[in-house]
Amino acid sequence: LYLAQVTEKEPAEKRFKDVPVIRDFPEVFPTDLPGLPPPRQVDFWIDIVLGAAPMARAPYQLAPSKIKELAEQLQELSEK
Repeated sequence: LYLAQVTEKEPAEKRFKDVPVIRDFPEVFPTDLPGLPPPRQVDFWIDIVLGAAPMARAPYQLAPSKIKELAEQLQELSEK
């Protein structure tokens, strides 16, 4: 019994042309990037609480028929 794993060697330098979305829609993206945005007056960040979990409830209430439709759509998408 032999086990082998084959992986492609990653290119030494990643290019924008290697990203599928950029390759498929080049007219949407600028040819040269302007760089980082300028510094802001207010630094914003979100403090992360270790061990915190997202709330396990719907963000808004749905009618039972809409809940059933949503569940079917989620099931269909998860099967893809």
